[in-house]
Amino acid sequence: MLLCIDCGNTNTVFSVWDGTRFLATFRTATEWQRTADQYWVWFEALARHRKLDADITDVIVSATVPRVVFNLRVMADRYFGCRPLVVGRDAALPTPPRVDEGTTVGPDRLANAAGAYDRHGGDLVIVDFGTATTFDVVDADGAYVGGAIAPGINLSLEALHQAAAALPHVDITKPQRVVGTNTVACMQSGVFWGYVGLIREITTRIRAERARPMKVIATGGLAPLFQQAEPLFDAFEEDLTMHGLTVIHKHNESMK
Repeated sequence: MLLCIDCGNTNTVFSVWDGTRFLATFRTATEWQRTADQYWVWFEALARHRKLDADITDVIVSATVPRVVFNLRVMADRYFGCRPLVVGRDAALPTPPRVDEGTTVGPDRLANAAGAYDRHGGDLVIVDFGTATTFDVVDADGAYVGGAIAPGINLSLEALHQAAAALPHVDITKPQRVVGTNTVACMQSGVFWGYVGLIREITTRIRAERARPMKVIATGGLAPLFQQAEPLFDAFEEDLTMHGLTVIHKHNESMK
């Protein structure tokens, strides 16, 4: 079986793939100090709790935090007896990205492009609601060709709270009205409708610049919340990054 690991700036996700479906998914906070043994104890305890009988033979890693890769490699070698594929380092992509020479593309964005192309074909805009809100453009042949990066929603709320002493920390939700009548409602309205406008404007401009029809695919936990407001996305993929990792792994296996 394949263990897919996506290490983002905020959370690290482990998913077990049996070749047809994900059997289990576990999530923890990303901490670069975590050792290989700590990763194993955490994973093994959750797998045992879920009664997951998984014979892991392969591991693939996508990590936007480079310092965690060493310990994930050690964990794979020590407990699964394999050397993991690392997206952006030693994992071949189905279609190489076409970006400026010397540009390093986030491995999660490459995985998203591979996963979205596998499910929806080419000419896509992928909107990923993570620590940053990213817009990734996938060409007709599946190549990642660039995009845009904006501050993540929770990051924006936290920055607003920290920079303005009088403003509280609030959770993102769809406000009942645009015009808030208290501080919390005003902040929620500004952030929610501000991001609706940001999503619509950037995707509209990408479509105009590319001069062709393009599907907008959303991923990340907050995507359904924004879809409630207006039809911003053509599809929502909850496990897009993980699916992309399975696609990349399959491609590398086919090259052996």
